[in-house]
Amino acid sequence: MVTVPEDAPPLVVDIDGTLTDDQRALDPRVMAVLRSWPTPVVVATGKAMPYPVALCEFLGMAQYVVAENGGVALAGRDTLSIVGDRTAAEAVATEYRERGYELGWGAADLVNRWRETELAVSRDMPLSPLEEIATDHGMVVLDTGFAYHVVSPDVDKGKGLEAVATELDLTPADFLAVGDSENDAPTFEVAGRGVAVANADEQVRAAAEYVTEAAYADGFLEAVEQFATPL
Repeated sequence: MVTVPEDAPPLVVDIDGTLTDDQRALDPRVMAVLRSWPTPVVVATGKAMPYPVALCEFLGMAQYVVAENGGVALAGRDTLSIVGDRTAAEAVATEYRERGYELGWGAADLVNRWRETELAVSRDMPLSPLEEIATDHGMVVLDTGFAYHVVSPDVDKGKGLEAVATELDLTPADFLAVGDSENDAPTFEVAGRGVAVANADEQVRAAAEYVTEAAYADGFLEAVEQFATPL
């Protein structure tokens, strides 16, 4: 069991692949760590806002959230920032379908239903035409390892963290960051310390100060056990 010191720095952490197992199931061991963290915890994810908000709600945590790869930033109940080009993302989806492809999430499409700024496409779908269409509409494609995200080029998790940190009278350099994917690299670039779990992709490994020996949630627990000290 990880004991979090009283002087632990603020934490920014990804969900999928970092707090979960390889099937995206939340590891129950991380719950006590997040709930006991003595300083602000920002949940930063590529998921739509309802997912990290619900995680914070059910764990009894303050709702400090970066969602949609930085397109949405929430610093508690009163400060919500939404940036990005949803119109362009919808245009990409329309053209992708017109070329005969699907987004890959079924008719209900719970992955995109609540998105405000971007589009997520299943990694089972063809990437090359998606990238071509996204470029035509001034968007870029991020591969998070769980989905292809069509996002505005000026949006990333690092900028989302900056927005939340400002509202908390902190700076990104105050934060310990833990993540696993390409979309976490901008967070590592602005955070005081970036730790990648062992299942991380090459881009975020290169941006990290340290890579854990353990993967997925085991890696997160290793990261906080070693680095939950003042920066």
